[in-house]
Amino acid sequence: MTEEQRSLLLKSSSRFPPPQGVKLSYGTAGFRADASILESTVYRVGILAALRSLKTKSVIGLMITASHNKVSDNGVKIADPSGGMLTQNWEPFADALANASDPGDLVRLIIEFVKKENIPFEGVCPAEVLLGRDTRPSGGSLLEAAKQGVSSIVGAIALDMGVLTTPQLHWMVRARNKSMKASEVDYFEQISSSFRCLMDLIPEGSKINEMDDKLIVDGANGVGGEKLAGLKKMFNSLVIDVRNSGKEGGVLNEGVGADYVQKEKCFRCASLDGDADRLVYFLVLPKDNNIDLVDGDKILSLFALFMKEQLAILNTNGNEKINNYYHARLGVVQTAYANGASTDYLKKQSLEVLFTPTGVKYLHEKAAEFDIGIYFEANGHGTILFSEEFLCWLEARDNELSSMSKGSEQKKAALTLLAVSKLINQAVGDALSGLLLVEAILRHMGWSIHRWNALYQDLPSRQLKVKVVDRTAVVTANAETVVVKPPGLQEAINAEIAKYPQGRSFVRPSGTEDIIRVYAEASTQDAADSLGNSVARLVDKFLGFSSSS
Repeated sequence: MTEEQRSLLLKSSSRFPPPQGVKLSYGTAGFRADASILESTVYRVGILAALRSLKTKSVIGLMITASHNKVSDNGVKIADPSGGMLTQNWEPFADALANASDPGDLVRLIIEFVKKENIPFEGVCPAEVLLGRDTRPSGGSLLEAAKQGVSSIVGAIALDMGVLTTPQLHWMVRARNKSMKASEVDYFEQISSSFRCLMDLIPEGSKINEMDDKLIVDGANGVGGEKLAGLKKMFNSLVIDVRNSGKEGGVLNEGVGADYVQKEKCFRCASLDGDADRLVYFLVLPKDNNIDLVDGDKILSLFALFMKEQLAILNTNGNEKINNYYHARLGVVQTAYANGASTDYLKKQSLEVLFTPTGVKYLHEKAAEFDIGIYFEANGHGTILFSEEFLCWLEARDNELSSMSKGSEQKKAALTLLAVSKLINQAVGDALSGLLLVEAILRHMGWSIHRWNALYQDLPSRQLKVKVVDRTAVVTANAETVVVKPPGLQEAINAEIAKYPQGRSFVRPSGTEDIIRVYAEASTQDAADSLGNSVARLVDKFLGFSSSS
């Protein structure tokens, strides 16, 4: 590192002293805290983003958002070259950087890390970082801190992409690194044209009731509602009524949004969260005005059925299988929190279902192993991934069908799968593109939301938290479904599960505090509650404060 670089870092970092007595940790959501204490952290993440760009020789993203948190919070996270999350092996450096006590300590850390990672400073392309933020009032000043951080690396370029949804920024990073156009206009053009293509391919006779034609969307008073209000003008085949768009003076994430609906089961029709990376649907039951939530598990099931159907059409000619078809591996990825009824349903459809530990980074990584990998969490965060190999074959097959069987069902299936691959945001879960794909599939299937919701009935469930002395005393395996340590706890849990029809329960340590999370489900709500309480008592017996006294 040159003396010029060292002095630039020392000078700029002295303007952003870290808050006293605060220790921050980089997780799946990046750094999050009250916005008033985040300037120093965002500045330092700007440095990290520039270093990551130099290391990967790629464009990196930096997003300022706290998603579904209250409006006084904010946060910052990195988008890697693929558009995905920051690689896990850089997270400890992010923690150390954020918590460095003074400019000297900060520069020492950077010098050591640059040396360890062999990050080149001279003779390469300059670092380039795309910056985005949501609609929070604190976003503007934090954006300036991020710019200062990026600029403290000599030659680094910070490009302000404006107010965006989190998925938009991730999409832009992925697009830029694929040498594609990557502005917000390009994002809207790609998803709107792909949606129109899918709508044009709807089979004749696949009609849904006019009552179901209008979609009411709760935008959580966040950036997603604002963007959807603009996006809906780009097509006339779907009527969308955006409520809580943020323009009416409502407060971001206050009593609204996908996260609130998923937990509280309150009224709307479809809902985004604050930064539009989650989507859930719901319907009002006419008998009692209760709300039936159509969550991420149901969205996953809809997508999986549709993908399976289109692959089957593509690989048959009439009743005969064609010889040169691609043996595409279609897979569904869930966590242990997925409702057991959804997993049973998917397996009965002969779909390959795999489990990972909790966290989008694990789901995304596993889904990428398939030709078409679909993952969703119950909270509505998920997407579909297509392998490059499969897409290359699909484009070649589409060209071949254009010359041989134009207008055939196989040709339509090829076009449909290609359109889905362009509509869905393959970088990260995206409520806007996900919503359009749900709407297109329902019209292809000729299904109402009631028909979709009736695919299976969720098993009643209960989630609890138990305070413990040391959360690291619990070690799990098999995607967090089995307790390995402490010995005897899993056997005791199994004995409780056996008492309940359709019983299932697991425990896992929190990633941030000394609590153990308990999940239980069974055939009735009373049974799920009873099982959950029994397992919570076992956790307390083995690991709680009473066990240590």
